[in-house]
Amino acid sequence: MTSERPPSKRELLDALRSSRDEVVAIVRALPPAALARGGYENGWNGRQILAHLASIEWTYPRLIDIAREAGAGPAATVSGEPPTRAMRGGNDAYNERQVARRADRSVAELLDEFATNRAATIRAVEAADEALFARVIRSAGGVTGPLAAVFHAVAVRHVLGHLRDIGGPRPGPPGPPDVRSVPAKP
Repeated sequence: MTSERPPSKRELLDALRSSRDEVVAIVRALPPAALARGGYENGWNGRQILAHLASIEWTYPRLIDIAREAGAGPAATVSGEPPTRAMRGGNDAYNERQVARRADRSVAELLDEFATNRAATIRAVEAADEALFARVIRSAGGVTGPLAAVFHAVAVRHVLGHLRDIGGPRPGPPGPPDVRSVPAKP
């Protein structure tokens, strides 16, 4: 996939699977001390970043629901803005609540939650109509573009970016920075 066009459904599924495998393998291989170190600008350590990844993974299939609603007719886009769903209290408050709820979970439990929710995400993408992936949406975090590109930005690039925050080595050049807008047309 290039940054010039959204990924195809097949490319998205491949990226979801490979990023899942990468997160699980790298986190399992990290020594406990690596997960205790601070790794993110808001002071989260590696285990808290993993809790964030586990907690947000279940939300990604909702992007497909937003795209379905985008096709529901004029009421879906009355404001002229792409359809979206906001997080109660905003992104930061939502993320803090979700990480706090997982404070007592082990790394193994967090990885299991991530993998279970990623499997549900993959099933949702597999079941979705190909045409949905071209509909323009906005994620709760503000990423705007065709569903396929938004999905890739938040469920693949965002997750792999946090894997680097945890301290996991990634082969090849560093990935692109977090994106708030992606191309609307292939």
